[in-house]
Amino acid sequence: MLKRINQKIAVILASFAGVYLILSYSLPKYQNAIIDADVVPKGLGFLLLFFAVLLFFDKKEETEAEKQKRTLSKSNFLILLAVLAFILIYISLLEILGFLIMTTLFIFGCSLFLGYKKHFANGIVSVVFSVAIYGLFNYLLRINLPAGIIPF
Repeated sequence: MLKRINQKIAVILASFAGVYLILSYSLPKYQNAIIDADVVPKGLGFLLLFFAVLLFFDKKEETEAEKQKRTLSKSNFLILLAVLAFILIYISLLEILGFLIMTTLFIFGCSLFLGYKKHFANGIVSVVFSVAIYGLFNYLLRINLPAGIIPF
């Protein structure tokens, strides 16, 4: 039944999407929120499920060149592990330091680690993106993100 790699990956993604949707439906409801905190997770879960179904029925056969691209060198594997460590640090310090500080540090640090050389532009993008997302969620959608040590 699962002959192509796309079908195998699609089943894994669909399973993940199913668990993710079950967990997103168990998020608590808030009375005073215009758009509740479960809207984005539910939307992402259904989107992932939709793309998993599309991937499952994709008829494209994998070529030898594409099989070669799937091999992962040791250096790339170590880079992936380092980025995973960045993500785990981000998650563990998000509540303590807050969304603005941790997201800015995460974007700047990850970009720096991955070799981005324009530090000034990287800093501006890190700060502007973090402030824009924080403002969008906290003030427009009225979904509170962790403030951390910042009082607003």
